[in-house]
Amino acid sequence: GETQALATVTLGTTREANIIDLPTNQGEESFYLHYNFPPFSTGEARPLRGTSRREIGHGNLAQRALKKVIPNNCPYTVRIVSEILESNGSSSMATVCAGSLALMDAGIQISDAVSGIAMGLISDGKRFAVLSDILGDEDHLGDMDFKVTGTSKGITACQMDIKIKGLSYEILTKALMQAHKGRLHILKKIEETIAKPNNNVKNHAPKIIVERIPNEFIGPFIGTGGKAIQELQKETSTTIVINEDPLTEEGIVEILGVSQEGIDKVLVRIEALTFKPKYGEIYEVQVIKVLDFGAVVEYTEAPGNEVLLHISEIAWERTENVSDVLKMGDVFDVKYFGIDKKTRKEKVSRKVLLEKPKGYDDKKRNFREKSEKK
Repeated sequence: GETQALATVTLGTTREANIIDLPTNQGEESFYLHYNFPPFSTGEARPLRGTSRREIGHGNLAQRALKKVIPNNCPYTVRIVSEILESNGSSSMATVCAGSLALMDAGIQISDAVSGIAMGLISDGKRFAVLSDILGDEDHLGDMDFKVTGTSKGITACQMDIKIKGLSYEILTKALMQAHKGRLHILKKIEETIAKPNNNVKNHAPKIIVERIPNEFIGPFIGTGGKAIQELQKETSTTIVINEDPLTEEGIVEILGVSQEGIDKVLVRIEALTFKPKYGEIYEVQVIKVLDFGAVVEYTEAPGNEVLLHISEIAWERTENVSDVLKMGDVFDVKYFGIDKKTRKEKVSRKVLLEKPKGYDDKKRNFREKSEKK
């Protein structure tokens, strides 16, 4: 109990991924761990300085140990921060155990709980003793520091420091078997606290929903200069990130928000944007703007998705003024006819759903209209 670690989990979008820019490796990490070892953890009083090589090394070991159990389809960028509050050896293994507990409590669906233990060695060349869960003095004065992490099914990471020339197969086997027993004992203690990951993230934690949209809708969704997406984020109190799938070229939309209501509003907007009416189908529309040459209507099942109802498609009779027939807010059905070859715009008609007046003749009407135009 003389080593204590406080682990916290932060969830974010792909925008918060850790960018790797090294000569030998470039990319992004959606899971990363930061390990902090402040002076007070060992009773020292000295100023805080930059991250030491020891902290980087311990953090990398703990990150490798936990990364194996993070699901591939995890939508979040996950960051763990381990603050060592007290240390008398094996603080990196405390970080692994605390990180495993924190992930399960945060609702990250890890495949298995992970535990870790540090094994030591005392040897005089002829006799040896393998130590479990070594203290600081045993690490300093002993001949080996062998850290082993893993689940009940196997090892996820290990690291060995030795002060002697080498290890016999017998010592290595005994150390691994002893570490296995120790890890299983720790796993039982972890399961007594949290047996499995929580089904959902915390109420105060952001929820994330991932949607895919066709490539041609990415631009309209973002808007000119990002205006549309910024207004939507402000209106719904969400964070929206759009990336392009390199394989399918589809747009991957990540919606992050604390309020489910805000997330639902974004989903409705996406559904409206990607709504594609089918040729010959009948849809309910509402008038949102009256013009001299027709009316702009929007599909009631896809708010924001607009189409022009031309004046010639309003009624069978000749329409002199659109405002005489249609008013703002009027709701009625129209039939969809796809893209008009002449105008190259979407065409809908109201009149085809109405009964023709008695004695109506298309040819005479067309002739009369042409004569009037002349």
